[in-house]
Amino acid sequence: MKSSRPPTLKLFIVDDSEVVRAGLRTLLSDERALQIIGEAATVASAVAAAIKLRPDVALLDIRLPDGTGFDVCRQILQQLPDVRVLFLTSVVDDHLVDEAIRSGGHGYLLKEIDGRGLVQAILDVAAGKSILDPAITARVMQLVKTGGKQNSLLEALSPQENRVLSLIAEGKTNKEVGAEMNLSEKTVKNYLANVFDKLNVNRRSQAVAMFVRE
Repeated sequence: MKSSRPPTLKLFIVDDSEVVRAGLRTLLSDERALQIIGEAATVASAVAAAIKLRPDVALLDIRLPDGTGFDVCRQILQQLPDVRVLFLTSVVDDHLVDEAIRSGGHGYLLKEIDGRGLVQAILDVAAGKSILDPAITARVMQLVKTGGKQNSLLEALSPQENRVLSLIAEGKTNKEVGAEMNLSEKTVKNYLANVFDKLNVNRRSQAVAMFVRE
């Protein structure tokens, strides 16, 4: 009889601070769903190690001695497009969030997050969700609820397309969006395809970035 226990996620950590890396190892070592398979402190070593180790999720800092986490993200995804990337940083900046998403990242969190929240975020990103720091998500949703200023491309979306995109911005999967809107997953995909066409993007993270920017 096969075990029903889900497979362990392989996690790769990139941070130039040895103290931070040690803290993350300590924080995550007891989590049975995760296995830390490697770590790095520079862009060059991170890319080389990630390609060799093939992690499920890469946890990246932004500021590194020889570049940025954005460089790491782009280079890893170029070689390993199935890797999920989660940025973990102490910096709160809309432009950095935008760059993180444009580089192909799937999540952006602040280092102030608690251990339980970090573990859940890693699991959510691995499951296909897009994760934004709660403070940023709150601003995104406030923009949607108040009908605040949006650029002309966003104004071209229909009410249903806007609703789909707003739920995607919350980090929901297509299936979860369908359940909330009483739509089939195929219909959600069709709406999302229309959103991509109207916004001239080809990734859901890029569409979310347009909600984040003001």
